[in-house]
Amino acid sequence: MKQFERCRAAQGKGSVPDDLLALDARVTDCNSAFFDVATTFHGCIAGCHEVLRRQGLLEGIWCLDPAEGLSPGQAGEIDRVSREHADLSDDAFVAANLHRWLS
Repeated sequence: MKQFERCRAAQGKGSVPDDLLALDARVTDCNSAFFDVATTFHGCIAGCHEVLRRQGLLEGIWCLDPAEGLSPGQAGEIDRVSREHADLSDDAFVAANLHRWLS
């Protein structure tokens, strides 16, 4: 919520602070990996499932279409953005609530 509040506070100021511009690029980098922009979104659903699987919210990354899955290199890209932009993840929040949600 803090990021949203920072964005709202900057609205209408005439310029965007440098730190928010940097945040924009970082979020775009993460979304590119998760939604598989490199292969025109082929692994979009599987990429989202992979993030949820890593958090313990899904048991696998299965898709309705068996031909859908992670694109070559997509898992590595998810690893990279998870490592480089760890502060943007909600992993700690999910971990703190996972037991309650799954019980």
